[in-house]
Amino acid sequence: MKIRNSEGYMDLVAYKAIMNVDREKKAETKSAFRPLIYVCAPFNGDIEGNKKKAAEFAEFAYKNGCIPITPHLLFPFMNDERPNERALALHMDIVLMGKCQEVWVLSERITSGMSAEIEKATKRRQTVRYFSNDFVEVER
Repeated sequence: MKIRNSEGYMDLVAYKAIMNVDREKKAETKSAFRPLIYVCAPFNGDIEGNKKKAAEFAEFAYKNGCIPITPHLLFPFMNDERPNERALALHMDIVLMGKCQEVWVLSERITSGMSAEIEKATKRRQTVRYFSNDFVEVER
């Protein structure tokens, strides 16, 4: 980009305007940073209903500029009724949670698995945010 116009004079106004347009084009083509967030939500009990709610919450997180990690949807082959598989699934969940910038807790009801995840996130000094069942952030 030339700073001088066709007559050889410096034309900073035109130069800055063109540079701003170029900068905007580059910003549009670049992917904006999206933090990884871990979806901490109830699983046991109404498993199908809880999976559906977790998927809706993940979509809410995505629409709010995040990349959701939703363990409910990652390990469908694990059987929550078998204690060894439940423990292994929780271990894998906590490993994935360690890669996330924030932990988003959904639900007014905290299950034992959620409690373990929240405790670990707190020990790691991860940001933990709480949301009601209608996805409104609440104080804890």
